[in-house]
Amino acid sequence: MATVYLYWISTALLSLLYFASAAMYIAKGEFVRKAQSELGYSAPLLVPFMIAVKLLGPIAVLWHFNVALSDLAYVGIFYHLVLSGLAHLGVRKPKGAIPATAGLVLLLASFATQNAARELQSPYAPEIAPAPTAIPAPLN
Repeated sequence: MATVYLYWISTALLSLLYFASAAMYIAKGEFVRKAQSELGYSAPLLVPFMIAVKLLGPIAVLWHFNVALSDLAYVGIFYHLVLSGLAHLGVRKPKGAIPATAGLVLLLASFATQNAARELQSPYAPEIAPAPTAIPAPLN
């Protein structure tokens, strides 16, 4: 049962991180463009694309109507978080990599525990053994 709670808490927090980030991209577009240019990205279509990614990725994970699509969303989120963290480290702004690191921890917890909480099973998620139950002592 703890595994199911771990899945839902980590998935909810990861989704919250992505939805809050998408909301910031929408509300503070100019700030986001400036921050991305400081990281070396100047593509004019990057912000709208990232808004779509930051909304659709968690929706695919939460909805989980198609295992392949959900696993693809996990992979996309993984690469996004790794590249985001590396971009911040590459310009010597390690504090900017903290959300990506926290997101990676949440992502790994969510991915590893999804089969315990979901009816549709991912073939790529690791098998997690159930918690051992106490065995009653034999009566003599």
